[in-house]
Amino acid sequence: MVKTILVIEDEAQTREIFLRCLKFEKFEGIGAENGSNGIRLAERHRPDLIVCDIMMPDMDGYEVLSSLRKNDATASIPFIFLTAKVTMSDLRQGMTSGADDYLTKPCTVENFLDAIASRLSRQADLKRGLQAAVSRATAPQSHNQLPNVANPDSIFPDCPRLTAVFEFIESHYQQSIHLTDVAQSVGYSPAYLTNLSQSHTGRTVKAWIIERRMAQARQLLASTAESIKQIADSIGYDDAGYFTRQFRKLHGVTPQVWRSQTNR
Repeated sequence: MVKTILVIEDEAQTREIFLRCLKFEKFEGIGAENGSNGIRLAERHRPDLIVCDIMMPDMDGYEVLSSLRKNDATASIPFIFLTAKVTMSDLRQGMTSGADDYLTKPCTVENFLDAIASRLSRQADLKRGLQAAVSRATAPQSHNQLPNVANPDSIFPDCPRLTAVFEFIESHYQQSIHLTDVAQSVGYSPAYLTNLSQSHTGRTVKAWIIERRMAQARQLLASTAESIKQIADSIGYDDAGYFTRQFRKLHGVTPQVWRSQTNR
């Protein structure tokens, strides 16, 4: 199915370049020369994604996004800001409004198309994840099925904007992963993801990775006789010494002491 992309951009030349490259890539591109017209087109066509400039004469991009997010028919459409500069205040304002990503001018056609492809892919993944979750919730449970060693619901907060981030961490925390890996998987820039996580949870992505690993470490320390090195390896730490320092920093004692205190 052909995807429809709405480009809201008051600079005619930039808008036409984007629309031509969308047509070349087999998208259906729709152009709007200002925010008011962009809102009308979004409500009429329900595009699969919107790219919108921030600085426009009649209403800026933040006002456009705010209006679309208040309308149930357009609230869930992925939205990418296009801006000549991105400051920390811009990021915070965009995240508060519900933006999905930023593109910085001057923007190459490659960056433009990559951002669109990334967001559409992320949206498809989220839909598949939701369908899978519904299937699991409605499927009969086996009495012989073992529970997860650590329940992510008790670790990660209920934050829809970060659901995909937490899902990635849950699936990959036993490997060596970093902020850039998480950002790439969800289609955000590392800077945007850092601010998104900090503003919505008060913690960084790195802190959530560590917390998930430590939850697994505590479970293994309490219920198995595995060595500290084995536990470190199993939760993504190549260096057992580094794992021990991280554990002590969070818990005030070493893993060995925590184990002995817990198993008394």
